[in-house]
Amino acid sequence: MKVYLDNAATTPLDPEVLDAMLPFMQNHYGNPSSIHAFGRQTRAAIESARKSVAKMLHCSPAELFFTSGGTEADNQAINGSIYDLGLKHAITSRIEHHAVLHTLEALEHAGAIKLSFVNLTPAGHIDLAHLEELLKTNERTFISLMHANNEIGNLIPLKKVSELAQKYNAVFHSDTVQTMGHYEINLQDLKIHFLTCAAHKFHGPKGIGFLYINSEVKVNPFIYGGAQERNMRGGTENVYGIIGLAKALEIAHRDMKSHHDHIQALKDYMIAQLKTTIEGVRFNGACNDNCLYTVLNVQFPLTENAEMLLFNLDINGIAASGGSACSSGSNQGSHVLRGIGSDMERPSIRFSFSKYNTKEEIDFVVEKLKTFFPVKVV
Repeated sequence: MKVYLDNAATTPLDPEVLDAMLPFMQNHYGNPSSIHAFGRQTRAAIESARKSVAKMLHCSPAELFFTSGGTEADNQAINGSIYDLGLKHAITSRIEHHAVLHTLEALEHAGAIKLSFVNLTPAGHIDLAHLEELLKTNERTFISLMHANNEIGNLIPLKKVSELAQKYNAVFHSDTVQTMGHYEINLQDLKIHFLTCAAHKFHGPKGIGFLYINSEVKVNPFIYGGAQERNMRGGTENVYGIIGLAKALEIAHRDMKSHHDHIQALKDYMIAQLKTTIEGVRFNGACNDNCLYTVLNVQFPLTENAEMLLFNLDINGIAASGGSACSSGSNQGSHVLRGIGSDMERPSIRFSFSKYNTKEEIDFVVEKLKTFFPVKVV
């Protein structure tokens, strides 16, 4: 059996999405900037996709800009806020995605900003009182806090943070890469300035995402060279990627409740099975308390098999992760687990689920894990 439990890294493409994309990969190949019928056809498809996404997010189509994915969108939101809006202070947390952390650290190193880190609770949640104190005692601020952490799944109270941002006239950016398509996001109810998305996290294609920029915010183009994306991002559009993103988000919204219930049941079942069968197993982050239902970060006992755990899972046909896929190849360990004070000596594995996973797959994974660790005596 082959089991894929690394859906926080990327998800399989939905067949419905592929069906929507294929005509634009094979037959509708006109350049959207061309004025002839071939170009007008693909231009119309892009704008139809933009309107579809905007309707699901309750925003204007003019506030959505298609990008190559979440990292590009995060970088533009941050750099646009600092350089174009003239903000000199930024607040983030130590468990943000590196697309945010490394960008802000580079800006601090360049002397462009003063960077502050909001305190975290032992479970990995942000300390809202400390966030307000940082906002109160500093000049106008840029806030970047992800909606759900990509390694431990902790959710921030998006509406509460947006209200704090509004209270102190701060600019708020949230990386919603892990939550887009898994939760309803109503931008009419949120005072948020920038929001980011990557389609491959909800069964869409890789290499396509978007940046939401609130119409109240005016930033400069982030790629020069053409009039695409209303003069904000030059370069020929990824037409079939855009079509795929819109279709994947449509499916995600259509089936959101059934997918949530199915995946949450799998996660709860795996937690129960691990607690029952493996002595000393722990869970990093909030686990099920205000946590993304697609992610489970498990800390295993320290044994002679610990260093080879991911390798052993792999050779048994099980795909999981030791942290963010974007950090693969790093020998530094997870900055997220260090940030919440987790025991870095013990092996931790991120299992992440999708609508395609089954209870039988969870049983298979738990059975394999039992062979690596002491079985709990009941």
